[in-house]
Amino acid sequence: MEYLLQDWYANKGNIKAQLVLFHFRLAQMFRRAPKPLFYLLIPYLVFYRVVFEWILSIELPWNTQVGSGLKLYHGQGLVVNDHCIIGKNCTLRHNTTIGHKELQKDVFSDSPIIGDNVDIGPNVCIIGPITIGDNVIIGAGSVVVKDLEENMIYAGNPAKIIKKREDEPN
Repeated sequence: MEYLLQDWYANKGNIKAQLVLFHFRLAQMFRRAPKPLFYLLIPYLVFYRVVFEWILSIELPWNTQVGSGLKLYHGQGLVVNDHCIIGKNCTLRHNTTIGHKELQKDVFSDSPIIGDNVDIGPNVCIIGPITIGDNVIIGAGSVVVKDLEENMIYAGNPAKIIKKREDEPN
């Protein structure tokens, strides 16, 4: 419940993101409800899935671990695997995919772990059992398949270091 306000303020002026993240945090809270109450809340979880995943195309499963202050810009086409871990104060933009990869038929890798203060550009694909350090910027259209060091700016396919961050991350 504490993250509701932090996400709300992180997305100030972006009503769509505020609405999506409010319902995401509510669904997370309902998912952890005791069994008898959980069963009563199933219609809400179905509502969340239908409206946000199917209609708005923002696939942010309620069991994904996400730190406070998540920012969504243009949310459309966002796909996040439910086993990903996303740190505090991260930014996700449209047409971004964060997930595991199929190693062989029906055998999948682990999902990415994303540190704090990571800014992910549009059309980025982050796949596999990788770790992205804190204070990283990933440029638009990048494909990330290996670990990324903290305090760096990456871009390209595959993502490569462009330069070290010299600004103070938020």
